[in-house]
Amino acid sequence: MPANLTPEYKAAEAQFRKARDPQERLEWLREMLRVIPKHKGTDHLQGDIKRRVKELSEELERPKKGGMRGGPVLVIRPEGAAQIALIGPPNVGKSSLHARLTGSGAHVAAYPFTTRYPEPGMMSYEDIHFQLVDLPAVSPGHPVPWLAGALETADAGLLVVDLGDPACLDQIEAMHAVLREARVTLDDRWHDGEPTEEATEGDHDPFARQLPTLLLANKADGLTDADVELQALVEITGLRYPARAVSATTGQGLAEIGPWLFSHLRIVRVYTKAPGRLPNRDRPFTLRRGQTVEDVARLVHKDLARSLEYARVWGKSGFEGHHVGREYPLADGDVVELHG
Repeated sequence: MPANLTPEYKAAEAQFRKARDPQERLEWLREMLRVIPKHKGTDHLQGDIKRRVKELSEELERPKKGGMRGGPVLVIRPEGAAQIALIGPPNVGKSSLHARLTGSGAHVAAYPFTTRYPEPGMMSYEDIHFQLVDLPAVSPGHPVPWLAGALETADAGLLVVDLGDPACLDQIEAMHAVLREARVTLDDRWHDGEPTEEATEGDHDPFARQLPTLLLANKADGLTDADVELQALVEITGLRYPARAVSATTGQGLAEIGPWLFSHLRIVRVYTKAPGRLPNRDRPFTLRRGQTVEDVARLVHKDLARSLEYARVWGKSGFEGHHVGREYPLADGDVVELHG
């Protein structure tokens, strides 16, 4: 039976997909449940939404119970310019890469399944940071029930494989099968940093995740010609992910990751200033290309977004200090003076 979803429901779902903060996602889930048409055609979808509301509510409440932690955090609150998930089969060096890129000091060991829970860390690039989240290995023999929930807040994925492991091909295939069961697809297409999550009413799944993914072929230092090996891997598997040969041991290729993510996520840095003062260059607000003055105002404070009258902008997007409206699109490096 067709779901016949209403515009009100579709608007709430669109906001849920857009939201990355877990508390905000929970609020939009509850709104989806409130406005969804109640008939037989939506029974399955209603059940999915109720289950996700329950899971996310419990996760958000867990650290507060009894004034102490109720267990490990399974959903990491996004910080920085983007949240990037490290995904891969067992023993491919994900944790070593995470430690090298973030300086997190996370536990690293030469045996599989070292990582049991999400481990966040910040990777710096120029004057911004990417939040890298190391996740447990994806393997049929070691299911991670909360994996899909942990990936819901991610903006993109880094798929880590061991380029020199003869079992690499089988591991990748098995990993993709596990992710399919969790309704997660690693996407080789980078659509302005936005996952492609369109669905038809006949197969409507608001919890399906499609993550733009960069393949990192780790342990390249142990190979005679890593680039040739990587090209062979891509051709044999038919994988179409953009790919880089890297080494957590020597640092090979790691310096390219930050600039690559910055470019392909189309990140825009915006600096704010108060009238008559110099701009704050220490900590830019980060947007995506095409976002506007109103989006900056919302990041500063949601009340300012409502009261915003106009802004003055200096930088690449126009004349110095010219007056613009709330829908004005901003460019990387712009300085914005907000007037409410």
